[in-house]
Amino acid sequence: MNHQYRLKVEDTALLVVDMQEKLLPKIMMAEEVIRNASFLVNAAKVLGVPVLGTEQYPKGLGPTVEPIRGMLTKVWEKQTFSAVGEGGALEYLKSDARIKVVVAGIEAHICVMQTVLDLLNQGFHVFVCVDAVSSRYAIDVKIALKRMQQAGAILVTAESCVYEWLETAANPAFKEISAMVQERMRQIGPQGNASLNK
Repeated sequence: MNHQYRLKVEDTALLVVDMQEKLLPKIMMAEEVIRNASFLVNAAKVLGVPVLGTEQYPKGLGPTVEPIRGMLTKVWEKQTFSAVGEGGALEYLKSDARIKVVVAGIEAHICVMQTVLDLLNQGFHVFVCVDAVSSRYAIDVKIALKRMQQAGAILVTAESCVYEWLETAANPAFKEISAMVQERMRQIGPQGNASLNK
């Protein structure tokens, strides 16, 4: 069976791009993006998916926000907008034989998009978590998602991604993940992620 379009724990990494303290206050729906990215990172850690992070010029833009930073398997500083341009993320992914990359972070139309396009060019299967990416303006997110999808990236949500990693209710981590899902539902409320439906 061809698993090219399915997320599997054993061949996937999660890449969190530039979720930094001084960048996020200017970002649309920053609180929701942080919550969704944190949920994704938490689940990845429980299920054994490597969680990688990048920071754009952290001396000026600050570190990755907590609690995300404390859960990163690896984090690289960079000045190129693409996470693949420098720092070591590409080398790590190649050495660890991770052929699929789930991408979250900011800004969707700059660092996230350039990272996704470069990963696609390097032969990776890339999944963009649409409720864990954002920018300052809605039009930039809309066009960035469209361009990434046209280039070959697959669009997912945080919850769909986590359940795809989980695969079955027989998974030993099912109860722990279910509790995380319930807590996230409580935090989101009845409107869900409607405000992120750009």
